[in-house]
Amino acid sequence: MPPGGHPARAEALATLSRIAHEKMVDDEIGRLLERLRPLEESLEYDSDDASLIRVTRRDWEKQRRVPTELRVDLTRAAALGNQVWIEARATNDFAKFLPALQRNLELKRRYVECFEWDDSPYTPLLDDFEPYMLTSEVADVFATIRPVLSELVREAPRVDASFLHLSYPVAAQVGFYERVLATLGLDEGSYRLDPTVHPFCTSFSRRDVRMTTRFESGLDGLWSTMHEAGHGHYAHGIAPSLERTPLAGSPSLGLNESQSRTWENLVGRSRQFWLHWYEPLQETFPSQLGEVDLESFLTAVNRAEPGPIRVEADETTYSLHIILRFELEQQLIEGSLDPKDLPEAWNAGMADLLGVEVPDDTHGVLQDIHWSQGGIGYFPTYALGNVISLQIWAVVLEAIPDLDAQMEAGELGELAVWLRDNLYSLGRKFTPKETIERLTGTPTIDPQPYLAYLREKLASQPAGV
Repeated sequence: MPPGGHPARAEALATLSRIAHEKMVDDEIGRLLERLRPLEESLEYDSDDASLIRVTRRDWEKQRRVPTELRVDLTRAAALGNQVWIEARATNDFAKFLPALQRNLELKRRYVECFEWDDSPYTPLLDDFEPYMLTSEVADVFATIRPVLSELVREAPRVDASFLHLSYPVAAQVGFYERVLATLGLDEGSYRLDPTVHPFCTSFSRRDVRMTTRFESGLDGLWSTMHEAGHGHYAHGIAPSLERTPLAGSPSLGLNESQSRTWENLVGRSRQFWLHWYEPLQETFPSQLGEVDLESFLTAVNRAEPGPIRVEADETTYSLHIILRFELEQQLIEGSLDPKDLPEAWNAGMADLLGVEVPDDTHGVLQDIHWSQGGIGYFPTYALGNVISLQIWAVVLEAIPDLDAQMEAGELGELAVWLRDNLYSLGRKFTPKETIERLTGTPTIDPQPYLAYLREKLASQPAGV
């Protein structure tokens, strides 16, 4: 679409938003839900039908609080803001983006006023992505991980990873990534992989999963592919009985992100995985990796190296990027930070958390798409996903005691089946906390397994590589 088409597209999206919202909040849905209350009370809590009634009622009640005109305005502003952001980012011009940001913040504050909250006006926004979670609960998790991550980053050895950023022929990348995808437990014919500038995964049914990745210089596309495959697994693993219902999704973005991180990092950066795949990778790229031994490769792909860009961040530094955005979003919504002062606050936060000097706004406050689309409250789910992934992984290792041996043999099918049967198949039947408790025995998001994992990983790296 040419740039001139964006205003008309924004209006089309606003019209669709109006139609969808009006249908969702119709009184008739409320009457139907009330008629179903006796049935819901007679069913087991974890049955598909009881869950469908319960989840739909919450969705309906939440949407009923939002005036249709506000929903339309939010959709229109998000569509228009996205194009402004694209242009501002390309020209390093925060002033050009500022009016769109201010408009989105104004609408989000009006949205917050539709709800009641106990701890922070940020909570209704967080709830859109992490249902039932309080801002204070996220703050507690981040307060635990922040000092540890900062210390790990300061003490991490500097690592030569230059060979990861050489030129890797695209055709060979595509072939290798598709070989790896074929072993991850996704049914043949249910997914596809295509190139894009910003990787993402979308699905239209459990057997129509569309993943994208970047085929650029370097090997980042490999972990991007495995990350999106994690999202794809969640959609692919939804129980058939839930398909085409409000239950056909994940309970929260944090839980969904936990699985993209599982496949990207806990599998894709593990020694066991590369004991099987490193020789094929060397054979695919002999001029780039032929002289690089496995230990040097593992050290490089697991290093902690602060940088300004979130999507390029390693496991250790990534959550610090998120903590900064979480803190800034709260200040913007509460009104303690003027949007015009955001670049200065951003740069100061990067220096404090990561010791990184931001070269310009394109590589700083303008780097992410989320605020242009009104996605305030979204960022915390990325770091929560990191934390949750290790809680679930501990259970996986108990359930599949020979998983290391299976990964060394290139066999990931049993892992995929276990996660499908115990997590993905549940869809949205339960709240995020209920889902976590079913797997781990506790509803609490516990950062300690995540921190222990990072400590062990970095402690095993040789100093001064």
